[in-house]
Amino acid sequence: MDRIRLDSFDHAILRHLAVEGRISVTELATRIGLTKSPTQARLRRLEEQGVITGYRAQIDPHAIDAAHIAFVEIKLSDTREAALRAFNDAVRTVPEIEECHLIAGAFDYLLKVRSRDIATYRRVLAEHISGLPHITSTSTHVVMEAVKETGTQPAF
Repeated sequence: MDRIRLDSFDHAILRHLAVEGRISVTELATRIGLTKSPTQARLRRLEEQGVITGYRAQIDPHAIDAAHIAFVEIKLSDTREAALRAFNDAVRTVPEIEECHLIAGAFDYLLKVRSRDIATYRRVLAEHISGLPHITSTSTHVVMEAVKETGTQPAF
């Protein structure tokens, strides 16, 4: 895929939408210094080119009883492509796994897991995560405080 060229207006649109996805086109245009029509055209182009892949609600994890966060290091017994694919497919079926990243380093994957509390996390670990394909070991890091999470000002 060819790299898409973005100018300063495109970057401004993305910065504002990353923080406030429901902003009106009129307000967005005002904030970036363009009129409504070119802003709307840029927004449509960014969506059509796949730069903007969707919009979603940010949900307060406390409101839905999912404020407990744990990061889990995963080591696999097999890292050939078929094993990675099997692990990836299985991870997608566990709703408590919020993020999953293939890592270059001392372990193979890093999972971000949300649950109600440590007891619920322990159940998810025992019943779901430990049973994922090709796992040889896990190491859990419990979050004491979320200092910065998705939805804040992006770096671009």
